[in-house]
Amino acid sequence: MAQIKPLEIGFDIDGVVADTMASFFKVAREEFGIDTMRLSDIICYWIEECVDIPKDILDEILHKLVYDPFATDLRPMPGAKETLKSIAQHGTINFVTARPVVEPIYEWLVYYLDGVPKDRINVIATGRHNAKAEQIHKLGLKYFLEDHFETCVCLYEKGINSIVYDQPWNQGNTPFLRISNWKELHAIIFQN
Repeated sequence: MAQIKPLEIGFDIDGVVADTMASFFKVAREEFGIDTMRLSDIICYWIEECVDIPKDILDEILHKLVYDPFATDLRPMPGAKETLKSIAQHGTINFVTARPVVEPIYEWLVYYLDGVPKDRINVIATGRHNAKAEQIHKLGLKYFLEDHFETCVCLYEKGINSIVYDQPWNQGNTPFLRISNWKELHAIIFQN
């Protein structure tokens, strides 16, 4: 794999930068007494298709994750902070998310990327997966780290090099580079 320059890559947030499923499980367990799910059970991207949780409870958990990431104790994936802070030394870090709103997750990123100037954290919320490619092109990014396989295909078809962040819901053969953790990505970006 050729080296990826730090400012050539953009990032999805949920399931890539943020360990959203750990927070999902925590809220389900602590607020609703649901303690039967494991990460390995989530074999499809659309969580409602692979968990047996009433729709009203599922909607409430997802709403909390989107609108109050601090209350759900959302944490970064191991190694994400360090790699993103290294990228920020070169310029703006670009995040493109299908979340419907920017502010809650932007404030979360500012908190966890402490020391990175706020103007070096750019978050675009598209509200839907199929709107990401246009924003990524506008940013001039060549690569994008994503956990939703169908989005990776869409990006690839529009000339963007998709990198799959390995998760139980995106298994199988892919034509894309797949990374298992942030340490692997750091090594690709900051090769010695």
